[in-house]
Amino acid sequence: MSSLPLLKPREVVKAFEKLGWEVVRQRSSHIILTKEGHIATLSVPNHPEVARGTLRSLIARAGINMEEFLEALVEKLTKLLNLRFSVMLCKIFLESCTLQG
Repeated sequence: MSSLPLLKPREVVKAFEKLGWEVVRQRSSHIILTKEGHIATLSVPNHPEVARGTLRSLIARAGINMEEFLEALVEKLTKLLNLRFSVMLCKIFLESCTLQG
């Protein structure tokens, strides 16, 4: 069994959103997600990190396996990193234009 990383709640929510779940509300320290056609709801604790056992339970309740979840997580994080890299390149370009002009 591959090991799950320790993740922030927002990272967990974004991965589940990539898999078709949507945030319906936040009740105190938990973020509640639902998906059309699923009876289960997911309750992601809004703590500094989501415990690995809690994450395994959420993955099971969602009816997916760990690999599917990790794939969605990696895809979401890759898009975020690409966006941040693009912003960084734009800043460098603008600085170089300012220095030349």
